[in-house]
Amino acid sequence: MSRPEPKSRRRVPEPDQRRPDQRPRPADGPPPARPPRPASPLRPARLPYLPRLPHRQALWPYLLVAPTVLGGVLLLGYPLVRNLLISFQRYGLGELIRGDAPFVGLRNYRTVLSDPEFWEVVHRTLWWTVVNVVLIMVIGTLVALMMLRLGRWMRILVTSGLVLAWASPVIATTTVFQWLFASRLGVVNWLLVRLGFESFEGYSWLADGPAAFTVLVLLVVWQSVPFAAITLHSALLTVPAELYESARLDGAGSRRIFRSITLPILRPIFGLVLCLEVIWVFRCFAQIWAVTKGGPGEATTTLPVYAYRVAQSLHRYDLGAAVSTLTVLLLVAVLIAYFRQLLRQEADR
Repeated sequence: MSRPEPKSRRRVPEPDQRRPDQRPRPADGPPPARPPRPASPLRPARLPYLPRLPHRQALWPYLLVAPTVLGGVLLLGYPLVRNLLISFQRYGLGELIRGDAPFVGLRNYRTVLSDPEFWEVVHRTLWWTVVNVVLIMVIGTLVALMMLRLGRWMRILVTSGLVLAWASPVIATTTVFQWLFASRLGVVNWLLVRLGFESFEGYSWLADGPAAFTVLVLLVVWQSVPFAAITLHSALLTVPAELYESARLDGAGSRRIFRSITLPILRPIFGLVLCLEVIWVFRCFAQIWAVTKGGPGEATTTLPVYAYRVAQSLHRYDLGAAVSTLTVLLLVAVLIAYFRQLLRQEADR
């Protein structure tokens, strides 16, 4: 009696029993490799795979930033180094024409620091910066808080107005303010006279020191508030609404909510906006020079205007460069003092 064949063993058909389309297969070894398919004329052949190297990914962000950094070095670094070099030279009109400027060391700095007018300008510049920055931050914060309570369309309208005021050219806005405060045909004098202030009939705002200072403060605040308001409003939108609701349920008022919730959360944004406004106001030049040129007298002369007047009026480019360098150092010292105070407060918390 024959033994049954196990199921796991597969019967190989005889050569004469194979199908006509079935290829012979060797008994041992892997199947034969397929011949390479010719590349289609419409489809290019594949290139060999190149692995992505890690250092390429690490260098890519630096390559993207390189043009901006290079442009900043050329546009800001070279003038700063050149100004610092001139401040250590005797550089007047003759040296500007001839091209040879001898080094005099710290003599220009001693001349500037020993001038009482320089220290008067420093005090006026600090006062100018404090007044403008305080008004900008207070008004910008109030406008940002107001925009949170407005409806959609009114908020869009207010934001559009702020953007237009911010995007207006400096000289164009300055010219408009000159028309507004003109002595004979100015809108401000006409409105004040209609309100009963007869003393403002033909009043010259730019001929009086405090009045000219006030006009310039209003001009700079008008141009700077939109940036502060839009930035702070964007930051206020990131504060969770649940915190405000919990505080109101606990009986906290608007002032307490702002002091205990909004201000601590947005302290970095407030610090950033404050630093930017200090820098912009401290180096403000175009508005002052276009409206008063530092006058009347010296009532609106700040450090940038003083440096320009010394360099251009007296043709003492070396003294002007020294004043500019001292201006930068003074601004850096103010910012360093602020950052130290800010870091100390963060450490105490």
